[in-house]
Amino acid sequence: MYLTGFHAIEERIKSGNACGPLLVAKPGPRARELITLANNNKIRVERTGTFDIDRLAPDNRGVALQVDDIYGQGAEITIEEFLAKLGDRKNALVIILDGITDPHNYGAILRSCDQFGVDLVISAKHRSAKHAEVISKTSAGAVSWVPQAETANLVRAAEDLKAADFWIYGADMEGESAYRKDLRGRTALVLGGEGTGISRLLRERCDGMVGIPADGRIDSLNVSVAAGILLYEVKRQRDNTGKSK
Repeated sequence: MYLTGFHAIEERIKSGNACGPLLVAKPGPRARELITLANNNKIRVERTGTFDIDRLAPDNRGVALQVDDIYGQGAEITIEEFLAKLGDRKNALVIILDGITDPHNYGAILRSCDQFGVDLVISAKHRSAKHAEVISKTSAGAVSWVPQAETANLVRAAEDLKAADFWIYGADMEGESAYRKDLRGRTALVLGGEGTGISRLLRERCDGMVGIPADGRIDSLNVSVAAGILLYEVKRQRDNTGKSK
């Protein structure tokens, strides 16, 4: 299995979860930076021809990193492990992805999760994006850093979070303005797939719905854009007060 994309390769090496080798067919300036990074992290570098690297990793930019798992072992965790490690922390932020099947949206959401300090991303095993290489590249390598858990039952996952004193809010354009909702403390945001939204049973487990005030003629935002706005609002509230609920 090969990882491509300069940012994705760079972040995987930095995360300490890269096995290698790093294949290099076109040693340009960016590739040379990756070679230096690989050498510093004791990852073998192999020069190869364009034909060979295209055969192994068709969507490459002259470099490819061999990995055991596109996502990175360091980012994988179970919900039970997460809750056990949480201890008595009063502030924690979880994202639940319900039916996000587009890998570009999934990757973009992970990128925002990394930027705004999300502690865990939960997705369904059978109703989420699966094109790992696209996710890795779109997330600009964030997939190697953001803790992620897959579950067969999102409703049960929500119930486990509620039992651990999380407040769960679903993202909905008709919901109460996120700017008026207290999103500090232990908070989980549920994002539904475009066109399908949040499933009924999961919606019933939510403590409320939060929306983003907007003035456009189209009454919806791309889910990854909405995720970024909501996550920024959570960070803004926490940075401004430093207090939990």
